[in-house]
Amino acid sequence: MAISNLNNIESILAQMREVARAASGSGARVNEREPVPGGFAAELQRSLRQVSAMQNGATQQAKGFALGDPGISLNNVMIDMQKAGIAFQATVQVRNRLVAAYQEIASMPV
Repeated sequence: MAISNLNNIESILAQMREVARAASGSGARVNEREPVPGGFAAELQRSLRQVSAMQNGATQQAKGFALGDPGISLNNVMIDMQKAGIAFQATVQVRNRLVAAYQEIASMPV
């Protein structure tokens, strides 16, 4: 479970870097990759579901540890909580960038 969570975080970070490159105009071409089935909205929903699942899993582990489940170690609980927190922070940053981009586009004269 911890390795898949790490892969999810790496995937989100890669997406954030790609969005940052595109926003800064560093020459990243949009046509380099094949389009994602369902488009941007589907990818965003998938990412949000992954972050939510990470948070829910970490919360369940914390509850299990608090209830005395012998199969759950404090180390794993703390690591999963940190991973979920970082994933959520990354999601908030992506949201902030999207809102800023929307506001910039909305303020453009027609």
